[in-house]
Amino acid sequence: MRKLWNEHPNLVSWAALALGMAVIVVIAARNVGFLPGQWAAILVATIALAGLCVWIISWEDGADESAPTGKEQDAAAGGSERAASDSV
Repeated sequence: MRKLWNEHPNLVSWAALALGMAVIVVIAARNVGFLPGQWAAILVATIALAGLCVWIISWEDGADESAPTGKEQDAAAGGSERAASDSV
């Protein structure tokens, strides 16, 4: 399991989140009276939403490595922005 997590963390996160969300949807809507096709559509939408959530969260993983920190941005600006803001 750890090997799978290390090789495909987004896929494992998607599966875990989709399973949890599907369980919650089934429990919450069990007495609504959906037809089988409606259940299928809701579960497919839930699984797709879980995938979208994991995909959006994964954007943060790559952004931290390439984005400069606040101190690096200040050093690159040379303090000129700070001087301009102090004069206002």
